[in-house]
Amino acid sequence: MKLQPEKSNAPMVRAYGLDWIEIDHEKYTQSVLVSSLPDRPTRAWEPQRFAQLQAEHLAPLALCGAELVILGTGQRLRFPPPAWLAPFAVQRVGLETMDTAAACRTYNILASEGRKVIAALLFDIDSTNSAD
Repeated sequence: MKLQPEKSNAPMVRAYGLDWIEIDHEKYTQSVLVSSLPDRPTRAWEPQRFAQLQAEHLAPLALCGAELVILGTGQRLRFPPPAWLAPFAVQRVGLETMDTAAACRTYNILASEGRKVIAALLFDIDSTNSAD
């Protein structure tokens, strides 16, 4: 019986800090979408802070073919308004919200297992000055 999952070709988060994430040896200093789906390359994501997040940033992720979307909300856990979750319920796609560090770790585990997962990773570079 094989106990180790097969290695995945999905991009992996190699390291992260408060205002950067390294994905497969490329460093990102802005919010990013990373996916285990072969037709969804890693790319920058428009909202830079949780306070800038809007329903229209999340809704398209429900249609990407993933079974789960992980939302990393910066240094601390924050939840989007419940109404924003409707597209995920309609498509039967899970949306898990956690701080960005936990989202990076969770994405790596699920992607390495071959799961269809997308991580939407936000930074809160100036979170000490925000009121959100």
